[in-house]
Amino acid sequence: MSASNSESREPQSPQVEMHDIADLPAVEVIGRYAVDLLTVAAVQCGLAEDGRKGDLDEARKLINATAGFITAAAADLGDHHARPLRDALRQVQLAFREASIIKDAPGAGPGEKFTGPVN
Repeated sequence: MSASNSESREPQSPQVEMHDIADLPAVEVIGRYAVDLLTVAAVQCGLAEDGRKGDLDEARKLINATAGFITAAAADLGDHHARPLRDALRQVQLAFREASIIKDAPGAGPGEKFTGPVN
């Protein structure tokens, strides 16, 4: 009995993965990682499709890091690429605010030191 294709594949080494990523334009790499961070933050805000309960402390850390990341990269990304990332960040910030029992003061929510107050 032969192994299926997926079972017989060797996992790629980190060097191969980094080489593949290194071939991408910086805008794509930044966008990819920003989306990954925002996705995990959304799950931690309780927005998982499977109803998984999130962890708002973890969400806060992810949102802060992503807000700094997107804000720092925005000028290099240009408005065309930065705008959807900022919009997605805002949506996750609003989801955090909605999920939080103890409300942050305006401008003191996760990532707001980078983005300004979100309402």
